[in-house]
Amino acid sequence: MNRRIALKHLALISGGLALIPSCDFSSEDILAAYDNLKVTASQKQLLGEISDAIIPAGELKGALDLEVPDFILVMVNDCLSVENQALFTSGLAAFSDFAKNQEGKKFDQLSTKEKENLIQAGIDLQPAENPEGEKDSAVSYFLNTTKRLTMQGYMASEYIQTEIIPFSLIPGPYNGSALISETQKSRING
Repeated sequence: MNRRIALKHLALISGGLALIPSCDFSSEDILAAYDNLKVTASQKQLLGEISDAIIPAGELKGALDLEVPDFILVMVNDCLSVENQALFTSGLAAFSDFAKNQEGKKFDQLSTKEKENLIQAGIDLQPAENPEGEKDSAVSYFLNTTKRLTMQGYMASEYIQTEIIPFSLIPGPYNGSALISETQKSRING
């Protein structure tokens, strides 16, 4: 074997081995993506329960199965202004009290129908001009943002885009004489 080729391969292998320890893809690094929000683990779990109440699992996977709460937190952290981030986190913190005041129980102890009604009541909330109104405004903003981002994250997930509504590039295949049947999957052309 040629000595130069052997030395080149050795250099490539040792350089690759030197880079491996710096590549850490553990979940702790992923959770650090939304550190600016200062969200606790219990608040993240509550956000997961809310998103699962918005899009529950059934025949299709639900929002919690597709890890939509992580998508929501990353989008809030990266795409919203500092004021809106503060409003979102204060609404998330105030939602537990809102649920307890409205239903008399914690959110995770409610039935599915009660959760849906509570979320809809929070979305339709009209805040008053007092300190309690600021909490109501934060809860309403939090729930509206959570609902919008839950639907966006769910529809943009790999599961939906590959298995449920297959995506095909424009122009896609053309078959002018094909009959459309009920069992045929619809195709979305982007």
